[in-house]
Amino acid sequence: MMNREILIKYLKNRCSGEEFEELVTWITGNGQNQDGRTWSFDHWKHFEPEIKNEEKIKYSALLDKIHHEINLRQREKKGRPVIVTTEVVKWFSRAAAVLFLPLLGVVFYLLSNGRFQTDQSAELLVENLEIIAPVGSRTVVQLTDGTEVNLNYGSTLKYPRSFTGERREIILSGEAYFNVAHYPEKPFIVKTGKLDIQAVGTAFNVQAYPGDDVVATTLVEGKVVIGKPTSGNKTEPVGTMVPGQHVEYNTVSGKMCSVKGSIEKYIAWKEGRLVFDNEPIAGVAEKLSRMFNVDIEVADDVRYLSYTVTFVNDPLYLILDLMTETTPVKYHALPRKRQPDGTFSKQKIRIVKRT
Repeated sequence: MMNREILIKYLKNRCSGEEFEELVTWITGNGQNQDGRTWSFDHWKHFEPEIKNEEKIKYSALLDKIHHEINLRQREKKGRPVIVTTEVVKWFSRAAAVLFLPLLGVVFYLLSNGRFQTDQSAELLVENLEIIAPVGSRTVVQLTDGTEVNLNYGSTLKYPRSFTGERREIILSGEAYFNVAHYPEKPFIVKTGKLDIQAVGTAFNVQAYPGDDVVATTLVEGKVVIGKPTSGNKTEPVGTMVPGQHVEYNTVSGKMCSVKGSIEKYIAWKEGRLVFDNEPIAGVAEKLSRMFNVDIEVADDVRYLSYTVTFVNDPLYLILDLMTETTPVKYHALPRKRQPDGTFSKQKIRIVKRT
């Protein structure tokens, strides 16, 4: 069992670097068995301090990160793929260095129960969380109701720590694939600002990147209702989708178009595949720009040339090279420019007609 004196010294923020390393080693080893969790949490309950008001925001934010990392570790143990992850121990070490707050009991309680303590400390926890999938990365989020969300490149998901009331509402900026937990009495609502997509127990994809004129929804299974948000947090239904249907809503013109059939190209991204099926070069450039964080300009005389190909986790220049072999285009990678602050501008690529 862990040396009680080292634990108490840590809780008082008085342990040495060597003692802290010993504590972390125990946490990741014997500390994760039932006896270790019980022992550590019992000590936490007898020691838990009163946190000053000015530290509550920092404390809550750190707990959010720990909670997210616990979810990812639990997924890894089940053999589920996780694209973006960080070791809990790294957050734990950072907590000791930054906040001087005793978080050991919280970490153990999360590891053993998969949830936060519902006692007096609950008032410290923020109600809404935000997860960001950085450019070039995808991530997976497990919501408290059991819904699984795959976030695509450069996307942001805002959601409550726990769903209360008659609806489960989240806010999406970017693209995500949802596998919604089935609770018929509590509909699941994806809010994009321009459209609300409502489901019960459903698998579907939503694309709603800021700056795009189109919000797209692809239904894999189940049923969703598309609606326009109105005053009073209400939604005006505009249509119901069926499995295998892809709907695009133009936020400028207000027009909606729908296709039914093969939907693979709309959802392949979550498996690391990039599918272009008779896609205009302009659309290809838009997706590559977002995926690789570059600016791709397309000449007017080649914008509507079509491109059909599938890539699996391939680098940008391999994709561009293949494009030049199968279509009458060529590309130029322009040198990046040094900015006044010392950083460099985003990579710019120009696609033109091959002569």
